Amino acid sequence: MSKTASPVLSGKQKAAILLITLGPEVSAQIFKHLRDDEIEQLTLEIANVRTVDSADKDMIMAEFHQICLAQEYISQGGINYAKEILEKALGQSKAVDIINRLTATLQVRPFDFARKADPSQILNFIQNENAQTIALVLSYLQFEQAAAILSSLPQDKQAEVARRIAVMDSTSPEVISQVERVLEQKLSATVTQDYTSAGGIESIVQILNGVDRGTERTILDSLEVQDPELAEEIKKRMFVFEDIVNIDNRSIQRIIRDLENADLQLALKVASEEVREAVFRNMSKRMSETFKEEMEYMGPVRLRDVEEAQTRIVATIRRLEEAGEIIIARGGGDDIVV
Repeated sequence: MSKTASPVLSGKQKAAILLITLGPEVSAQIFKHLRDDEIEQLTLEIANVRTVDSADKDMIMAEFHQICLAQEYISQGGINYAKEILEKALGQSKAVDIINRLTATLQVRPFDFARKADPSQILNFIQNENAQTIALVLSYLQFEQAAAILSSLPQDKQAEVARRIAVMDSTSPEVISQVERVLEQKLSATVTQDYTSAGGIESIVQILNGVDRGTERTILDSLEVQDPELAEEIKKRMFVFEDIVNIDNRSIQRIIRDLENADLQLALKVASEEVREAVFRNMSKRMSETFKEEMEYMGPVRLRDVEEAQTRIVATIRRLEEAGEIIIARGGGDDIVV
């Protein structure tokens, strides 16, 4: 019979012991995927650990391994498949315990069956539903699937579905379960009973980044009439300063000509090496050397000033794109033919 970790250990304490056991290099990579508040809490827990009992360490590692296996099984065949495999390996009680903790911790999302389906199949299933139902389903799909479906909807429905995704906050489990039953008879056995967050502006931005430009413009034009503030907020997030690495060299050179040097120096001051390289390779050698020297002499800069400079640069990029002077490649058929 497998052992379990000491019941006196909290989830944070277990996580701290796990990170200590994995070592600093692996833990540093894990920290990159955590929020600042989570990093602070785990750092405090790690600092408070004086010694780690070898038995607790072994049991926590075993528990972590089981959860990783369960997550892999879920990604392969869904929760029912994972539960069946784990029951054969660990017994029914242990399998249920792992699945429950995994779904509570990782928040396995509803509509798992739909995320494995072809977008055209989903479209046939939901295209006659009301805009709110379609928005709910698209919010839980992979962005590529949602983009393909949104592009295929009638134009008079696209903007309304996009708007509802953008303003969506949380949906009760009862509503989600009801929609799932309509869309798919074989529901997962385990559904998180907490209110599940989906949709929001970031969600619709990701989806719109994957549709063709014609669909994008149709939706944004309609939203500007229905909800100008929402449309502007979405447009602001459609392109961020770091996305400059995805622009072709000729367009970057055109952008640089319209920018204030002070703005570009501020923006590059805290930019990633990849962004800096994309900009500097499109300057003359003399200009890039001058930029680098002036940036060194700038000293510390305020984050607010950097963000304002990046906003002005993004506005310039959007203006040049709308004027047809540069091309920002997006999904959905915007291929450049030379």
